[in-house]
Amino acid sequence: MNSSRALPVLPALALGFLVLGLAVRLLPGLAAWSIPVWTVGLWITGIPLVWRTIRGLLRGRFAADVVAALAIGTAIVLQEPIAGLVVALMQSGGEELERRAERRASRAVRELEDAAPRIAHRLSAGGAVTDIPIDQVRQGDHLLVRPGEMLPCDGLIIDGHSELDTARITGEPMPVTVEPGAAVRSGALNRHGALTLEATALPSESLYARIVEMVRTAQASKAPLQRTADRWATWFTPLTLAVCAVAWGLSGDPIRVLAVLVVATPCPLILATPVAIIGGINRAARRRIVIRHGGALEALAAVNAVVFDKTGTLTVGRPEVAAVHAVSPFSEAEVLRLAAAVEQGSGHLLARTTVEAALARGLVLPQASKVREVPGRGVAGEVEAKQVVVGAPSLIRETAPGAMARLHAAAEGVAGLHAFVIVDGAPAGIIDYADRVRPDAAGVVSALGGLGIRRTLLLSGDDTANANAVGAATGITDVRGDLLPDDKVTAIQSLRDAGLRVLMVGDGVNDAPALSTAQVGMALAAHGGGIAAESADVVLLEDDLRGVVTALRTGRDTMRIARQSLGVGLGLSAVAMVFAALGHIPPTAGALLQEGIDVAVILNALRAARGT
Repeated sequence: MNSSRALPVLPALALGFLVLGLAVRLLPGLAAWSIPVWTVGLWITGIPLVWRTIRGLLRGRFAADVVAALAIGTAIVLQEPIAGLVVALMQSGGEELERRAERRASRAVRELEDAAPRIAHRLSAGGAVTDIPIDQVRQGDHLLVRPGEMLPCDGLIIDGHSELDTARITGEPMPVTVEPGAAVRSGALNRHGALTLEATALPSESLYARIVEMVRTAQASKAPLQRTADRWATWFTPLTLAVCAVAWGLSGDPIRVLAVLVVATPCPLILATPVAIIGGINRAARRRIVIRHGGALEALAAVNAVVFDKTGTLTVGRPEVAAVHAVSPFSEAEVLRLAAAVEQGSGHLLARTTVEAALARGLVLPQASKVREVPGRGVAGEVEAKQVVVGAPSLIRETAPGAMARLHAAAEGVAGLHAFVIVDGAPAGIIDYADRVRPDAAGVVSALGGLGIRRTLLLSGDDTANANAVGAATGITDVRGDLLPDDKVTAIQSLRDAGLRVLMVGDGVNDAPALSTAQVGMALAAHGGGIAAESADVVLLEDDLRGVVTALRTGRDTMRIARQSLGVGLGLSAVAMVFAALGHIPPTAGALLQEGIDVAVILNALRAARGT
C-alpha cells in the first residue's frame, strides 16, 4: 500500500463520519440528514484512496487495493455511502497498520560519511604542515596523520611507527603495527605515533570511500519486496471482476455489482499480512530482536542461504590468552604474572587481555615501576627488581638481540598472535592470543539445516587460516578469508544471482555493504552496533547468536499464519461473492458481512504474536 503523511487521518475520519451519520439518523427530525453526512464522509475519505490507487496503476503497480478502490468509486456513483464508508475505513485502516509495521529510518550512509575526515594535513618539502580540504589531496602528496585520526586515503607509510585500528575495514579487533614501507588503507584509525603517509590514491577512490558508496548503492538498488498481499491480488482481483460481470449479465442491476465488490473488497489482503507482521515483530521484540520493517519479516521467511562474518559474529570479537609457553627456568604462571604486572600500565588491548587472564587464574600482580610503552611495539618496566619487556619481535631484538632465537624456537608451529617476554635480557616465554569461537555457534549452524537453509558460508576479512579454523569449529565448510568489504558484496551478489535468498549476519563497519546487499541483513548490535546496526534489517540487541535461529523461525511462523488468514478470508469472501451475485446480499449487508470476515482474519493473524 502507498502511504502518506495524511494517511493516519483517513481511518479516523471514516469512522467519525460513520458514527456521526448513525447519530444523526437516530435523532428525531434529523434522520434525513444521515445520508448527506455519510455521502460527504465518503467523498472526503474515499477520493484520496481511489486517486492513490489510480496513480499506482498508472505507474504499473497492480496491488491489493484495486478492488477496494472500485468498490468505493461504485458506491459514490450509486449513492450507497454506508457501504463505501465501511470499505474506506477498512482500506485506510489496513494501510495505517501496514505503515506502522514498515516504518524504518536508516542513517547508515550519513553515519559513514560523518565519520570520514574532512581535512588532511599536507606536508611541504620544507616540513611545513598545511590543512587542506580532503578533496584537494592528490596522489604523491605527503600527509601527516596524527594520533587519533583516520587515514584519509590509501597510501604508503614513509615515516613513523604506530598501530592502526583496522576494525572498520577488516572487522578484526587486533591493531596492526605499521612502520615505513607499509601499505595502508583509508578508514584505519591511527592509535599512537604520528605517521607520514604518501597518498597512492585519491580519497574518493580509496577503500573507505568505496565502503560508503557500496552501502549507498546497495540500499538504493535493493528492490522493494513484493508484498504477499499484492501477489495474491494478481489472481483475486480478476476473479472478482469476472463475478461482477456474471452478476451484471444475470440481472443488469448495478447494485448487485456493488454488492459483489463490497463483499470482495480484499480486507483480508489489506489486514492479514500487516496484523500478522506486527504480531511477529512484537514477538521478536520480546526476545530482544528488532525487526525494522515488515518486508524484512517476509524476507526472513524465504531465506535459504545464510552468510556469517567471523570476528564478533561467530567469535566473541576480542582476543583472549590462549596459551603461555615458558622457557626454562621460568614457569607459565611466572611468565604471565610478570608480563601482566608490567602491562598494568598500558592501555593496549592485548595488555588488558593479559592482565585479565592473570587475574582470572588467581595470580597476584606486583606493582611495576619505570614503565615505558613503545607505541605499536610493546612495553617495558621493572618488576620485583627485574627488567621485564613484553612486546613484538622488533622491540625484543633491540632490547636483547640474542633472546629472539630461543623465543622463535618456542613459537615454532604455533599460529596466531604472540607477545614475547624477556626478563633481565633472557628469554622467558611467549603468550599466545586467539579470538574464541562462541560456544553456541556450532549449535546455531546445525539448527539452520532444520529451517531449510541450503547454503551456509563464512566470509571473513581475517586471514584464510584463521577463518578455516573457525569454520571447522562451527561446521561451516564454505569458508573464504582475506576478503575486503567489496569482496563480501561480490560473494553475496553471486549467491543472489544463483537464485538464493540470502541472510547476512555481521557486526562491524566492514560488514555494512554486505548487510545492505543481502535480502536480509542482520547485525549483532551488542558487539558492534553503530553503522552495522543501521545498515541491517534485523538487529540482535543481545550478544546471543541463537537470535539468528529465533528470527528465522519467527519469520517463517508469521508468514505461515498470514497465509492461513489470507486463504480463509479470501475463501469466505469468494463464497459471499456468489451469494451477492445472485442477489441474496445487498451492499450494506455485504459491508457488514465483510466486517465479520475481517474480525476472523484479524483474530487468526494475531496468533503470530504468540510464542517465546
